[in-house]
Amino acid sequence: MIADVAGLVISLVVLVVGGDQFVIGVGRLAASLRVRPTVVGAVVGGFGTSLPELIVAGVATARGSEQLAVGSLVGSIVANVSLALAVAAMVAPVRVDSRTIRREAPLSVASVLLFGLLAVGGLSRAEGIAMAVGLVVALGGLLVNARLGPARDVLALETEDFFETRTPHHPGVEVTRTVLSVGVMVVGAELLVGSASALAGRLGLAEGFVGLTLVAVGTSAPVMATSIQAARRGDHDLVVGNVLGSNLFIALAGGATVAFVRSGSSIGIGLPPLFLMAGVTAASWGFMARGSRLHRSEAALLLAAYAATIPFVAR
Repeated sequence: MIADVAGLVISLVVLVVGGDQFVIGVGRLAASLRVRPTVVGAVVGGFGTSLPELIVAGVATARGSEQLAVGSLVGSIVANVSLALAVAAMVAPVRVDSRTIRREAPLSVASVLLFGLLAVGGLSRAEGIAMAVGLVVALGGLLVNARLGPARDVLALETEDFFETRTPHHPGVEVTRTVLSVGVMVVGAELLVGSASALAGRLGLAEGFVGLTLVAVGTSAPVMATSIQAARRGDHDLVVGNVLGSNLFIALAGGATVAFVRSGSSIGIGLPPLFLMAGVTAASWGFMARGSRLHRSEAALLLAAYAATIPFVAR
């Protein structure tokens, strides 16, 4: 058991470091290729912060641990909202000024709700196709939305500040950083899935429970780190953009990955986590839509909602 715990801890650290470096590398590389800052903030950042979840889900499904895979996807979406976004709002109330982010929110929420609806009966090949089509449509909407935003949109300014794109970065260095970080995350995902599955068996826990808790929190760590760092710097729109974009990719790309790798897999995690996922996602959108701001009291409610998941999934 000690070896399994050590493997779990090491793999989570590897995923956090790899995910963080991937986000930095792909963000700076996109900027060096003169991709618009709003596109980097709305699309590239969301994809980068979701990649650890996607890799873990793919590796877990390929190894026959579908419950762990789907549990980690659902848990990561909940953690992104109830931990990453909420903790960032506890650091400083999050205010959304960017029109780009306001238009992105409905796409992200709809993607999560679609994933939750399709996951109720298991993820078949047909449902995987539906999510893949949804991903293409959503991605097209994100790109159009980002390009329609004003050149000096708040999100663009915060993206330039966070990724330090005003300072020249050598593309070759960022390509190397990006490729190596992907390789590191694949190795970390293999170790994580093996350690988590073994630990679940030794402790008599369902793999879905381990995925919803330990694995989900670990793979969401890059989003948490980015969100807290951005909140401390006052880059609030970037915080929300990363969470919304990450959840969109986790829901549609992650769900489609599980469906295609092993068609017909059963979720095996029960309905309460899915209801919670949909609930906290819709609630966070409602909080921000009401006054374009997430207050500390509302963030505390999201944190409490996360704590309330344990009694439902520990069975």
